[in-house]
Amino acid sequence: MKKLTFIITALFNAFFASAQSSNYSELIAKSADKVGQKVIAWRHDIPQNPELGNREVRTAELIAKHLQSLGIEVKTKVGVTGVVGLLKGDKPGPVIALRADMDALPVEEKNGLPFASKVKTMYNGKETSVMHACGHDAHVAILMGVAEVLASMKKDLKGTVKFIFQPAEEGAPNGEEGGAYLMVKEGVLENPKVEAIFGLHINSQLEVGSLSYRPAGFMAGASDFKITVKGKPSHGAYPWLSVDPVLVASQIVVSLQQIVSRNIKLTDNAAVVTIGAINGGNRGNIIPEQVEMLGTVRTLSNEDEELIFNRVRQVAEKTAEAAGATAVVELPYTIRYPVTFNDVALTKSMLASLQKSAGVENVLLIPSVTGSEDFSFYAQKVPGLFFRLGGMPKGKDPKTAGPHHTPQFMIDDTAFKLGVITFCNLVFDYAEVSKK
Repeated sequence: MKKLTFIITALFNAFFASAQSSNYSELIAKSADKVGQKVIAWRHDIPQNPELGNREVRTAELIAKHLQSLGIEVKTKVGVTGVVGLLKGDKPGPVIALRADMDALPVEEKNGLPFASKVKTMYNGKETSVMHACGHDAHVAILMGVAEVLASMKKDLKGTVKFIFQPAEEGAPNGEEGGAYLMVKEGVLENPKVEAIFGLHINSQLEVGSLSYRPAGFMAGASDFKITVKGKPSHGAYPWLSVDPVLVASQIVVSLQQIVSRNIKLTDNAAVVTIGAINGGNRGNIIPEQVEMLGTVRTLSNEDEELIFNRVRQVAEKTAEAAGATAVVELPYTIRYPVTFNDVALTKSMLASLQKSAGVENVLLIPSVTGSEDFSFYAQKVPGLFFRLGGMPKGKDPKTAGPHHTPQFMIDDTAFKLGVITFCNLVFDYAEVSKK
């Protein structure tokens, strides 16, 4: 009899929890509808006023005022211009963090939108146009909407939600610290200590209504590097009097491409070694004294990163030495982002929440990608789940959609509601899963 009573009680509790979860989801969906036009309005405002990394002053003020209007505890100037909001639910539970990045890029907008940016500013000593060419404006607007929905559900909220609005995801200006690294360094995951963190990135080549994810290594670790090849200058008519750094640099570029094709086990993970800039000399008839090269390394495991770092140094230094030149390798040079690693257990336990938000058929398991994200710094410290949100209009060919970091980048306003719903569902569902 006791056993039967236990079974009946367990079934009742499971049914009650399921019904309760369903009620929360329905309320979240209705609240997302109500805040939808605000989210779109914010998203139309922010790209007209884009700001580069560590300079997101207006964006931060907009966020802080909105959070304060909701009764959320706000801290500003975290990691230079970051904003952190703390919403304490009326019921006990975990501390969950949600993150949105705020910075724009030095790109001139050419997508024809009525709210396209016309802003210009100084970047690395040069005047440049500024554009939200990666969708961070949408991330900010979505998380502002999430904050409003969750604040309206405070009486039902179990635990605490920490809203992290982060500057400089694309990298801090030269000579400055910034981004997720600096926010973690300044204690954004502490006081109160975060138990799990969730982040999203809108994608201009993934159809609206879809989410994509991957457990474990989702996005590549990224490090930039600089190679300075030093030779001996000469008149271009007398190359035998020189040690030509241009020729040596060319040989290094070609040899670096063999690292991925011959040293990396590509059946396990992809990897990239790219030289994106070569600078040296100023006339066709003068062999310069030195050449500088800038590049990037992308890997999906710490082991591959170590191997490639060692091989880049070896290839550059030994190739130069064989020609009588020298090569100075700075790797990393200005940035190093770890692999964006989705905690396997967390991803598995929250998959149902993603599927509930978008529909099972619209949640896509995808291969790892060689783009990078500094969300990785948070996920190094606490279990994290980072996923993509579709922003491409339905029926559009991904090949014709404006890619990220280009003047043609464009996303559909109808994408944002799913972002709000998914974040909110993750908060409520994680609070239930974490008790088990």
